[in-house]
Amino acid sequence: MDVLIPTRNRAAELAVTLAGLAAQDGPIFRIVVSDQSDGPPAWVQAPVAAVLRVLEAQGTRVDLLRHLPRRGLAEHRQFLLEQASGEKMLFLDDDVWLEPGALGRMAHALNELRCGFVGMAPQGFSYLKDRRPEQTESFAAWDGSVAPERVRPDEPAFERWPLHSAANLSHLSVELGLEPGEWLAYKVAWLGGCTMFRRIALEDVGGFGFWTELPSEHCGEDVVAQWKVMEKYGGAGILPSGAVHLESPTTITDRRIEAFDVVLGDQGVKEKNNRQSKGTDMANPPDPIRIQKFLRGVDYPATKDSLLAHAKDAGAGSDVLDALNHIPEKEYDGPTAVSSAVSDG
Repeated sequence: MDVLIPTRNRAAELAVTLAGLAAQDGPIFRIVVSDQSDGPPAWVQAPVAAVLRVLEAQGTRVDLLRHLPRRGLAEHRQFLLEQASGEKMLFLDDDVWLEPGALGRMAHALNELRCGFVGMAPQGFSYLKDRRPEQTESFAAWDGSVAPERVRPDEPAFERWPLHSAANLSHLSVELGLEPGEWLAYKVAWLGGCTMFRRIALEDVGGFGFWTELPSEHCGEDVVAQWKVMEKYGGAGILPSGAVHLESPTTITDRRIEAFDVVLGDQGVKEKNNRQSKGTDMANPPDPIRIQKFLRGVDYPATKDSLLAHAKDAGAGSDVLDALNHIPEKEYDGPTAVSSAVSDG
């Protein structure tokens, strides 16, 4: 198995991520770290170097690579995919800590389910006291085998995306009464941060080769790859999630271009995004669904000002901020109310 970690400007976080891997008790794995930091690579920093020595002492092979110049998130993931040689590979973000046993649980689930990928959605433990039952209404376990399915923004399966906000899965695991060692596969819209693929499945759908269609500043490249795998092989989330999000500030500050709009959208959407990537203002307001991408993790009910502040912190462009600026001054009780206000505006 290969654990593939893209990183940039996150030495402290990477040290924690690697420490989580050092605590895994199997299966045997190799780590590939690809660094695109603006300055020296993360492994010259003492905390990262210390954990690398632990991994070396344990007999874990770690390949440290520099991959420059930066050509975008999708190209970086494609580069990592090309380094992989194992039957399974885990794409792990550089700000995710895995609890002991998480790697083995995912590998076992992938073997048993025989689908294209499984994953553990990273949980934000600062939200453990923040229960959001309205965001878990779409939860559905897989009954038996995992089946291929199509997910797009205009289809019901897309509405599962709030499941992975805050600490929703931690709360669900408690409510479901899962016993130690027990796991459950469930349906996802997509899975960010900690996704284990069957390598042949991801390569069969082209991996992240679509990077050539994208401007260097984009987001959602993992969504495109997962949707392609899901359509042919199926994919599932795993409960309980043994992945913890470190909740550091994002290093992806420009989220105006959604990869799925460009790669999977119709020609009109592609042309619109191409114009946007070249700096041309869009005449039409952004899709309410795209706006919701910048409002993940909002603590509802929320005021217009708090929505604007959250979107700005998430890297929203001027088009999204302008659309939110035109909604009525009132308190919004959830994402649906915000989307309706944007559409009415």
